[in-house]
Amino acid sequence: MTDVVMPQMGESIVEGTLTKWLKKPGDRIERDEPLFEISTDKVDTEIPAPAAGTLSEILVQEGQTVGINTIVARIDEGGGAAAAPAAKAAEPAAAAPAKPAVPTAAPETPPEEPPQPTPSLEQADEPVPDKPAEPDKPAEPAGPLSPLVRKMARENNIDLSRVKGTGAGGRITKQDVEAHLAQAAKPAAPQPAAPAPPPAAPAAAAQPAAAPLPPAAQAKTRIEPMSAMRIKIAEHMVMSKRTSPHVTTIHRVDMTTVARMREIHKTVFQANYGFGLTYLPFITSAAAVALRQFPLLNASLDNNNIIYHNEINIGIAVALENGLIVPVIRGADEKNVLGLQRAIVDLAARARSRQLKPDEVAGGTFSITNFGSFGSLIGTPVINQPQAAIMGVGTVDKTPVVIDDAIAIRSICHLSLSFDHRLIDGAVADQFMTKVKQVLENWSEEVR
Repeated sequence: MTDVVMPQMGESIVEGTLTKWLKKPGDRIERDEPLFEISTDKVDTEIPAPAAGTLSEILVQEGQTVGINTIVARIDEGGGAAAAPAAKAAEPAAAAPAKPAVPTAAPETPPEEPPQPTPSLEQADEPVPDKPAEPDKPAEPAGPLSPLVRKMARENNIDLSRVKGTGAGGRITKQDVEAHLAQAAKPAAPQPAAPAPPPAAPAAAAQPAAAPLPPAAQAKTRIEPMSAMRIKIAEHMVMSKRTSPHVTTIHRVDMTTVARMREIHKTVFQANYGFGLTYLPFITSAAAVALRQFPLLNASLDNNNIIYHNEINIGIAVALENGLIVPVIRGADEKNVLGLQRAIVDLAARARSRQLKPDEVAGGTFSITNFGSFGSLIGTPVINQPQAAIMGVGTVDKTPVVIDDAIAIRSICHLSLSFDHRLIDGAVADQFMTKVKQVLENWSEEVR
């Protein structure tokens, strides 16, 4: 028997949420075959089976959060002879309660607790099988009562003399009590079906099903729980806004020179490397240059201490189907445009296929989010704690602008910078953005 444990997905990870089992007890599984999915505050990923065999039992259910090294399941390496009989043994046990104790023709459900008064009353509760019920006969308020009816009346303080029975011989059934409760729960209004006609008695049994739902239940809504990733994102965003006083500055950048360079090389990139050339590596490179000149934007706060990071590790936000993740390009200032584009494509592809390692989403010192890829012009992103700033990239559009008192068509992009005002003043933030703008508008580096 092999224990399956919650793995430690990074040095700072102390727990994980088991989001989905990919196998069920009794299933045969091979070594390294995906067994379950987990979500941590860093990454979502699939966990492979540590051994081949049969999944004999699951100890942690979907949605539970447990600490690392907690046993979540067990694998029987002998092939699963124990699991199948256990599953089959459960079937007769489940079937046993289904046999009714005494045959009955009444629609009433069996009593939920042992008979309380005397066996003779319960015996009298049964209808006579060879004598058909008379549906047109008015039900008597008194008569043989089942223990279940007595219990419901006792728990809900119901005067049974006020309940009209629709069972055999005028007997009060469970459905009659439920109909009485449903009628009492309605807003005070005249009861239309109360007076005389005897034929109305059978219709009373159908009353509970026809009772109108409250307005809230009739609303066209759908409720579903948030995913583990969405919960983590929500917690992180609230914590960031609570921690840092956010300020955003926005700069308009002329990307015409970069647009021309990209147009020249994008076909070559696709042919030689298997991926295209976007604006993002140019902007990432410009940000890395500015971060070297203004290291406060690459720092973070620890209470009253400023931590200056010697490495420039830039996180690139990647949109997923159910959330957002920020994998990190380490040593971004040491890479050229080709290296940055390759890293961006690789991290984004592995993020969407859930193949990132926890260390690849940790250790960022600055972040960039490219909402322009979805057509957005300007955004005010939330800081990715414990970083001090995040840059937002708007779409690049051809725009008429005035240059030397003449109107020209230029490729314009709006870059926004959200920064932690505890650490960074507006003057420093604008100087940083001016440097990014200068690098992009005067791009001279060879794209290779």
